[in-house]
Amino acid sequence: MRLLPGDRMTEGSIAERFGVSRTPAREALQRLQSDGLMRGYVRGGWEVMPIDFKRFEDLYEMRKLIETFSVSRLFGVDGTLSATALQMLDRLDRIWNVPHTQRVRDGRQMVSLDEAFHEALVLAAGNAELSAAMQRVTDRIRVVRRLDLVYGDCIDDTYDEHLAILSAIRDLAADRAVALLGSHIEGSRAEVRTLTTERLQRARTASEPHSAPYAPPRLRGTI
Repeated sequence: MRLLPGDRMTEGSIAERFGVSRTPAREALQRLQSDGLMRGYVRGGWEVMPIDFKRFEDLYEMRKLIETFSVSRLFGVDGTLSATALQMLDRLDRIWNVPHTQRVRDGRQMVSLDEAFHEALVLAAGNAELSAAMQRVTDRIRVVRRLDLVYGDCIDDTYDEHLAILSAIRDLAADRAVALLGSHIEGSRAEVRTLTTERLQRARTASEPHSAPYAPPRLRGTI
């Protein structure tokens, strides 16, 4: 079941689609609401939150701060890498440093791979609070990242930029690694700025059918 910004549904339709009762369906929707991804209406109606581009730009700025700081922390006072950082590099190299013909072309799989790449950079810095903050940001920008990688044409650029970042880290070029990572994230943020109604409509057309829209009269807690 694929839902896009502005799509509406009921708790009942979600429960029926996944073969569960309304209670777990409601609880799942409420969790999405707490993450800012859904909003609830009276009489069990729900809507996927429309994209707020200013909010996503703010989240990308936070993401850039977290990731670039984390990468700078990979290097010790003597400029060398920790064993944890080296293990991270080896693991990511096996995924990203592959022949061109073996690159993943499925956009949905790329979303997961891309998230794992960036989360690994932060995790290797060894700060649990930064990792938790990164996870929260990732959860909130996923809807835009999905549109970009699934319906965009940036897969090869993503591979090339990831490899350049890994190469800079392995070369112990801290400033270059931070600069490349910052530029990479800014490129993603630029894509957020250029998302248009046309792209969202194209994504909607490509998505599989889902429940008929439900138009609730008012937001919960309103009169």
